Amino acid sequence: MSVGIQVGVTPTASCQYLPRQQEQLAVVMSADYHTPARYGALLAAGFRRSGNLIYRPHCPQCQACQALRVDVTKYQPSKSQKRHRSQLQRLDIKVSEQLDENWFSLYQKYIAARHADGNMYPAKRQDFLDFVSSDWLSPRFIHLYQRDHDQLTLVAIAVTDVVDDGLSALYTFFDPDHRFSLGRVSIQAQLQLANSLGLPWLYLGYQIDACPAMRYKADYYPHQRFINQQWRAFSWPVIPQ
Repeated sequence: MSVGIQVGVTPTASCQYLPRQQEQLAVVMSADYHTPARYGALLAAGFRRSGNLIYRPHCPQCQACQALRVDVTKYQPSKSQKRHRSQLQRLDIKVSEQLDENWFSLYQKYIAARHADGNMYPAKRQDFLDFVSSDWLSPRFIHLYQRDHDQLTLVAIAVTDVVDDGLSALYTFFDPDHRFSLGRVSIQAQLQLANSLGLPWLYLGYQIDACPAMRYKADYYPHQRFINQQWRAFSWPVIPQ
């Protein structure tokens, strides 16, 4: 990254993942870094985006958040992940820069079932669009459909960014009543897309070992975690202590 990059720091606030912790974010202020190529470089330095905002945890007394990326070409699925791959093969996939017209009803159902106790409820169309969209990068929407004879039913959407060295998983929502493990299946869909595009990494966001809801990312081997300003490799079946 350029030495001249300008970064601001947000005020401290209660952490949404770890009780009794305070969180701060380092936010990229330099307008010339809000481009696909430079965002790719920032992603490789542990940053993420939310809408137009590029950020990285900058917490005063905690380093629990570790950016994690899966090695696409060397990825070795576990027994359960092989089952998720098999489930993916039984669905129809469509990758588009536009959302399916039925996306919001699926999103409403997902938020009501999984996040009714959080600030995302009730689901708001514009809030979601503001979160996944940006003025300088267009995400891809990986749509998964259940086929029943000639009828296709939308069951999941994975939102992912495409950068020079990989895909960056941004958000996934799905039918909470479906018999498949659609969240995990959507990760397989992104691994499949990255492989088809010849991209070496799938960035899954921040791994937080002490947060049960965020531990799933570490199940994908081999992967790397951004620790102390460098990527550290973790290989199956070694589990970090």
